[in-house]
Amino acid sequence: MTDKKMILTKDGLKKLEDELENLKTVRRKEVAERLKEAIALGDISENSEYDDAKNEQAFIEGRIQELEIKLRNVEVISEDKKSKTTVTMGCTVVLRDMEFEEDEEYTLVGSTEADPSAGLISNESPVGAAILGQKVGATVDVHAPNGLLKYKIVKIKK
Repeated sequence: MTDKKMILTKDGLKKLEDELENLKTVRRKEVAERLKEAIALGDISENSEYDDAKNEQAFIEGRIQELEIKLRNVEVISEDKKSKTTVTMGCTVVLRDMEFEEDEEYTLVGSTEADPSAGLISNESPVGAAILGQKVGATVDVHAPNGLLKYKIVKIKK
Protein backbone atom coordinates (compact mmCIF):
# COMPACT_ATOMS: atom_id res chain seq x y z
CA MET A 1 0.00 0.00 0.00
CA THR A 2 1.30 3.44 -0.87
CA ASP A 3 1.77 6.25 1.59
CA LYS A 4 -0.43 8.58 -0.47
CA LYS A 5 -2.12 11.42 1.44
CA MET A 6 -5.68 10.47 2.24
CA ILE A 7 -8.25 13.26 2.36
CA LEU A 8 -11.06 12.82 4.90
CA THR A 9 -13.82 14.81 6.53
CA LYS A 10 -13.95 14.88 10.33
CA ASP A 11 -16.79 12.33 10.20
CA GLY A 12 -14.77 10.09 7.89
CA LEU A 13 -11.78 10.25 10.21
CA LYS A 14 -13.92 9.35 13.22
CA LYS A 15 -15.46 6.44 11.32
CA LEU A 16 -12.03 4.97 10.49
CA GLU A 17 -10.77 5.52 14.05
CA ASP A 18 -13.87 3.79 15.45
CA GLU A 19 -13.44 0.86 13.07
CA LEU A 20 -9.79 0.49 14.10
CA GLU A 21 -10.69 0.61 17.78
CA ASN A 22 -13.42 -2.02 17.29
CA LEU A 23 -11.06 -4.34 15.40
CA LYS A 24 -8.36 -4.04 18.07
CA THR A 25 -10.55 -4.33 21.16
CA VAL A 26 -13.59 -6.39 20.18
CA ARG A 27 -12.97 -8.40 17.03
CA ARG A 28 -9.47 -9.58 18.03
CA LYS A 29 -10.86 -10.98 21.29
CA GLU A 30 -13.77 -12.66 19.52
CA VAL A 31 -11.45 -14.40 17.05
CA ALA A 32 -9.02 -15.41 19.80
CA GLU A 33 -11.93 -17.03 21.64
CA ARG A 34 -13.02 -18.84 18.46
CA LEU A 35 -9.48 -20.11 17.97
CA LYS A 36 -9.32 -21.31 21.55
CA GLU A 37 -12.62 -23.19 21.15
CA ALA A 38 -11.53 -24.71 17.82
CA ILE A 39 -8.24 -25.91 19.31
CA ALA A 40 -10.16 -27.48 22.19
CA LEU A 41 -12.02 -29.65 19.67
CA GLY A 42 -8.82 -31.57 18.98
CA ASP A 43 -6.99 -32.29 15.73
CA ILE A 44 -6.59 -28.90 14.01
CA SER A 45 -5.33 -30.39 10.72
CA GLU A 46 -8.91 -31.19 9.62
CA ASN A 47 -10.78 -28.63 11.72
CA SER A 48 -12.84 -26.21 9.59
CA GLU A 49 -13.70 -24.05 12.61
CA TYR A 50 -10.00 -23.54 13.24
CA ASP A 51 -9.32 -22.73 9.57
CA ASP A 52 -12.21 -20.23 9.49
CA ALA A 53 -11.01 -18.51 12.67
CA LYS A 54 -7.41 -18.32 11.37
CA ASN A 55 -8.66 -16.82 8.09
CA GLU A 56 -10.75 -14.26 9.95
CA GLN A 57 -7.80 -13.44 12.20
CA ALA A 58 -5.61 -12.82 9.14
CA PHE A 59 -8.28 -10.58 7.62
CA ILE A 60 -8.65 -8.56 10.83
CA GLU A 61 -4.89 -8.11 11.24
CA GLY A 62 -4.59 -7.04 7.59
CA ARG A 63 -7.40 -4.51 7.98
CA ILE A 64 -5.79 -3.14 11.18
CA GLN A 65 -2.52 -2.60 9.31
CA GLU A 66 -4.33 -0.97 6.40
CA LEU A 67 -6.21 1.43 8.70
CA GLU A 68 -3.08 2.33 10.66
CA ILE A 69 -1.25 3.22 7.43
CA LYS A 70 -4.20 5.29 6.22
CA LEU A 71 -4.52 7.13 9.52
CA ARG A 72 -0.79 7.99 9.50
CA ASN A 73 -1.25 9.72 6.14
CA VAL A 74 -4.56 11.49 6.69
CA GLU A 75 -5.35 15.09 5.84
CA VAL A 76 -8.59 16.33 7.40
CA ILE A 77 -10.64 18.75 5.33
CA SER A 78 -10.53 22.09 7.10
CA GLU A 79 -13.86 23.77 7.78
CA ASP A 80 -12.09 27.13 7.26
CA LYS A 81 -11.17 26.28 3.68
CA LYS A 82 -14.74 25.52 2.63
CA SER A 83 -16.35 28.15 0.44
CA LYS A 84 -19.89 29.08 -0.57
CA THR A 85 -18.75 30.52 -3.89
CA THR A 86 -16.18 28.00 -5.13
CA VAL A 87 -16.36 24.20 -5.03
CA THR A 88 -13.75 22.95 -2.54
CA MET A 89 -13.21 19.70 -0.68
CA GLY A 90 -15.93 19.03 1.87
CA CYS A 91 -18.50 21.30 0.22
CA THR A 92 -21.97 20.09 -0.58
CA VAL A 93 -22.92 21.03 -4.13
CA VAL A 94 -26.29 21.11 -5.86
CA LEU A 95 -25.85 20.22 -9.52
CA ARG A 96 -28.49 20.43 -12.25
CA ASP A 97 -28.31 17.64 -14.79
CA MET A 98 -28.78 19.65 -17.98
CA GLU A 99 -30.15 16.68 -19.95
CA PHE A 100 -32.89 15.69 -17.51
CA GLU A 101 -33.35 19.07 -15.76
CA GLU A 102 -33.03 17.38 -12.37
CA ASP A 103 -31.06 18.58 -9.36
CA GLU A 104 -28.61 16.29 -7.61
CA GLU A 105 -26.78 17.00 -4.35
CA TYR A 106 -23.28 15.73 -3.63
CA THR A 107 -20.63 16.30 -1.00
CA LEU A 108 -17.08 16.32 -2.34
CA VAL A 109 -14.85 14.01 -0.28
CA GLY A 110 -11.62 12.02 -0.66
CA SER A 111 -11.69 8.66 -2.43
CA THR A 112 -11.68 6.67 0.83
CA GLU A 113 -15.00 8.15 1.93
CA ALA A 114 -16.69 8.18 -1.47
CA ASP A 115 -20.13 6.56 -1.58
CA PRO A 116 -22.15 7.90 -4.52
CA SER A 117 -25.34 6.19 -3.33
CA ALA A 118 -25.07 8.27 -0.13
CA GLY A 119 -24.28 11.47 -2.05
CA LEU A 120 -20.53 11.39 -1.30
CA ILE A 121 -18.38 11.72 -4.44
CA SER A 122 -14.62 11.63 -4.70
CA ASN A 123 -12.55 14.51 -5.92
CA GLU A 124 -10.94 11.91 -8.20
CA SER A 125 -14.24 10.86 -9.81
CA PRO A 126 -15.20 12.33 -13.19
CA VAL A 127 -17.90 14.57 -11.66
CA GLY A 128 -15.78 15.53 -8.64
CA ALA A 129 -12.77 16.41 -10.75
CA ALA A 130 -14.92 18.48 -13.15
CA ILE A 131 -16.60 20.60 -10.45
CA LEU A 132 -13.61 21.13 -8.14
CA GLY A 133 -12.61 24.80 -8.24
CA GLN A 134 -15.72 25.86 -10.18
CA LYS A 135 -18.12 28.63 -9.11
CA VAL A 136 -21.90 28.84 -8.75
CA GLY A 137 -23.48 29.22 -12.19
CA ALA A 138 -20.69 27.41 -14.03
CA THR A 139 -21.59 24.69 -16.50
CA VAL A 140 -19.20 21.74 -16.63
CA ASP A 141 -18.75 18.87 -19.05
CA VAL A 142 -18.12 15.52 -17.41
CA HIS A 143 -16.51 12.76 -19.42
CA ALA A 144 -18.06 9.73 -17.73
CA PRO A 145 -17.90 6.07 -18.78
CA ASN A 146 -21.42 6.30 -20.21
CA GLY A 147 -20.70 9.43 -22.26
CA LEU A 148 -20.59 13.19 -21.94
CA LEU A 149 -22.72 14.71 -19.15
CA LYS A 150 -23.43 18.39 -18.59
CA TYR A 151 -24.04 19.87 -15.15
CA LYS A 152 -24.69 23.38 -13.93
CA ILE A 153 -23.57 24.29 -10.42
CA VAL A 154 -26.72 25.65 -8.79
CA LYS A 155 -25.64 26.05 -5.15
CA ILE A 156 -22.67 25.44 -2.89
CA LYS A 157 -23.20 24.73 0.79
CA LYS A 158 -20.40 24.87 3.36
